[in-house]
Amino acid sequence: MKKLLLLLLFIPLGLFAQNYTQYVDPYIGTGGHGHVFLGANVPFGLVQLGPNEKTRGWDWCSGYHYSDSVIVGFGHMHLSGTGVGDLGDVSLLPTLDVNVDSTLFSHNAEYVRPGYYSLLLNSAIHVELTATKRVGFHRYSFPANAKTGNIIMNLKQGIGWDKMTSCGFKQEGPNMVTGFRMSTGWAKNQKVYFAIVFSQPVKILHQNGDSICAFSFDNGNEPIMVKVGISAVSADNACKNIEAELPGWDFNATVDSAEKAWNDELGKIAIKTDNTHARRIFYTSMYHTMIAPSVFGDVNGDYRGADGNVYHGDFINYTTFSLWDTYRAAHPLSTLIHPEMQKDIAKTMLNIFKQQGKLPVWHLMGNETDCMVGNPGIPVLTDIALKGFDVDKNAIFTAVKKSAMLDDRGMNLLKKYGYIPSNLDPTFETVSKGLEYALADGCIAKLAKELGKPEDYKYFSNRSLSYNKYFDKKSGFMRGVTSQGTFRKPFNPFHAVHRQDDYTEGNAWQYTWLVPHDVHGLVKAFGSEKRFVSKLDSLFVVNGDLGSEASPDISGLIGQYAHGNEPSHHIIYMYNYVGQPWKAAPKLRYVMDKLYRDSIDGLCGNEDVGQMSAWYVLSSIGLYQVEPAGGKYIIGSPLFDSAIINVGGGRYFTIHTINNSDTNIYVQKLRLNGKAYDKSYIMYKDIVKGGTLGIVMGPKPSKWGVNMNSRP
Repeated sequence: MKKLLLLLLFIPLGLFAQNYTQYVDPYIGTGGHGHVFLGANVPFGLVQLGPNEKTRGWDWCSGYHYSDSVIVGFGHMHLSGTGVGDLGDVSLLPTLDVNVDSTLFSHNAEYVRPGYYSLLLNSAIHVELTATKRVGFHRYSFPANAKTGNIIMNLKQGIGWDKMTSCGFKQEGPNMVTGFRMSTGWAKNQKVYFAIVFSQPVKILHQNGDSICAFSFDNGNEPIMVKVGISAVSADNACKNIEAELPGWDFNATVDSAEKAWNDELGKIAIKTDNTHARRIFYTSMYHTMIAPSVFGDVNGDYRGADGNVYHGDFINYTTFSLWDTYRAAHPLSTLIHPEMQKDIAKTMLNIFKQQGKLPVWHLMGNETDCMVGNPGIPVLTDIALKGFDVDKNAIFTAVKKSAMLDDRGMNLLKKYGYIPSNLDPTFETVSKGLEYALADGCIAKLAKELGKPEDYKYFSNRSLSYNKYFDKKSGFMRGVTSQGTFRKPFNPFHAVHRQDDYTEGNAWQYTWLVPHDVHGLVKAFGSEKRFVSKLDSLFVVNGDLGSEASPDISGLIGQYAHGNEPSHHIIYMYNYVGQPWKAAPKLRYVMDKLYRDSIDGLCGNEDVGQMSAWYVLSSIGLYQVEPAGGKYIIGSPLFDSAIINVGGGRYFTIHTINNSDTNIYVQKLRLNGKAYDKSYIMYKDIVKGGTLGIVMGPKPSKWGVNMNSRP
C-alpha cells in the first residue's frame, strides 16, 4: 500500500493532461427516449448551439432525434434530456433558396465532438458550429459555384411547447442585426435578446413580418462567419457578451478553446480501465452532467431575476434547475468535482427565493415552471450548507423553512392533516408529494440541528416521519390515504395512471422505497430487517401489468425497479443499510453494463438534465449519496482499475481497485489512506481532504459491510 501511495503522488500531472474529449460520444442518448442535446457548447454555457428539427412528438424535446433527417435551422438554446420541449431560440438556416423552410441532411455527413458540430447539408453547404458561454459561432462554406448565399433568421421557430409571443429585429449596419424574442411555453415568460454580427456585409433579401428574414451576401472564396450573442437582459448586453467572449474571428481557435474547456472539466475524474466501451460511456456521462445548470447572466453581471426584473450581481447566476431529478446524484456529484460552483448555485437559489417567495422547483430561463412534486430545492441547498461551503447558512435556513411552510402544491393539506389526503388534492400524486416533502423536511431538520434551533429541529424531524402515514404495514406498500385516514381503494401495486393516481411517474412498487433520508426508519416500519430485505429482493423479480395509461418514464425495468426514472436511483444502495452490500453488487453491475450502452439509444430513459448520467458517473467509481443532504456516500461496486478525483484546492482522492473484473464484483476489504476501513460508506469530508481508498475485489460475497457498526 505504501508503494501504491507513492506511485499515486506522481499520477495526477500525467493523467489530467489527457485529451478526454476523444472519449465522448455526443450521439449517445440522441435516439430512443434519451432526449439529449446535440451540438456545440461549453460546460454550463447559456448557449447550446445545434440543429433544430421539426417537433414530431415527445422524443424531439431537445430539438433533435437521430431518427430524423430534416433540419429547420440551427438554434442557440436547447434543453438536454427533459420530458418537455422548449427553447430553440434564434434559429439560423444557411440556404441557396430563400423559399425553403427546411433542409435534408444525412448523418453520414454529420460530425460532432464536445465544443464543435459539423454538417454538410444536402445543398452542399458546409455548416460548422462552436460556442463560448454566451455566444454562438457559425462558419458556413457555400458551394464555389454559388454567386450569392442566404441565411434565413427565424424568430418564430421554437421547440415543443415554445410559442413566440412577440419579436423584432433591426439591421444596425451592413454587418450587424440586433433584436429580441419573447415566448411562452414551459417557461411562461421567456425573454431573449440577441446581437448578430456577420463577417461580411449582408442585405435583407426577403422579410416576413418581424419574425422571419432572409439575409443575402456575395459568396466569395472565404466562408461567411456569424457570431450570435445571447442575453436575457438586452441587445446591448448581447453585444457586450460578444465583445468580451468573442472579439475576433478565429473560428478554429474558438473550437480549440471550447475543447480545452471541456478537457479541463472532464479531467476532474481520471479513470483507468481497459474497457473502451465503459470509458466512452463514463466520459460521455460526465459530458452530459455539465450541459446544465446554465449560466444565466451577462459578462457585466446583469441578469434577469425570477420576478422578471433586471438585477446586477457579483456572482454567476444559473438557470435550468431540474431539481426533482438532479438532487439525487447530479448535485452530490457537483459538490465533489465542481466545488467552485457551489457558492454561486446557492446564491442563485437564495435570490430566486427572494424574488419569487420560494426556492426553485424546476427553474427555466428565469421562470418557475413548478414542474414535478415536492421541494427539491431544499435538499440541494441544505446539502451545500451541510458540506461546509462558504454560504450563509442562516439565510439558507430561512429560505428552506419558509419554502416548506407555504400553502401551495399540497403543503396546506400536509400541515392540516400531517399527510396529503388522496381525496382532497385535485392534482393527485399525493403519495409521491408526501414522500418528497418528508425527505426535504429531513434535510431541514439536519440543518436546524447544526444551527442550534431545537424547536425547528423537532418540528421538521417529526414532519420528516410523515412517510409512515402512507405505509400500509399489512401489504408493505406506500399507499394513498383519504381524509378519513383509510387507505384508498381499489389498490393495485403494479398499476399506474399518468398524473391521475397516487404516484408521480411510477407505482407503489417503486415509491415504497422513497425514504432516502431515513432508511432505518423504513426498515422499522416493515417490522424487521428480514421483511424489509424480502420485499426489496422481490422488487427486482416481480412482474405485473402497469396498464395502458402508465407514464412512458417508467422504463429500464428490472422486475419493478425502474432505472429509467429517478425515484428508483437510490434503491439498490439500500442493501448497504441492512448489512447486505453483496446483494447490491450484481444489481449495480447489471445496471451499468446493460442499461447504459455505447450506442445512439444508449440510455434507458430520459437523460433528465444530467441525472441519469450522474448516477453512472458516481456508481462506476463506486460511490452514491443516498441520503439527500449531509455527504454520506455509499460504497458500491466500482467498475474501474482506478479513479482519481480532483476535489479542488490541489487535492485528489483516488479510488484504486485490486483484482477488479467482470466476475470480481464483490468488495472484500478496504483501506483508507493505508489503514483498514470497515465502513460500507465514506463521508464527504473524508473524500475532499484528498487521499486514497484501496478496494480489494473478489468473485464471492465477503463479510465486508455486514456488521452493525459498518453500515451507513
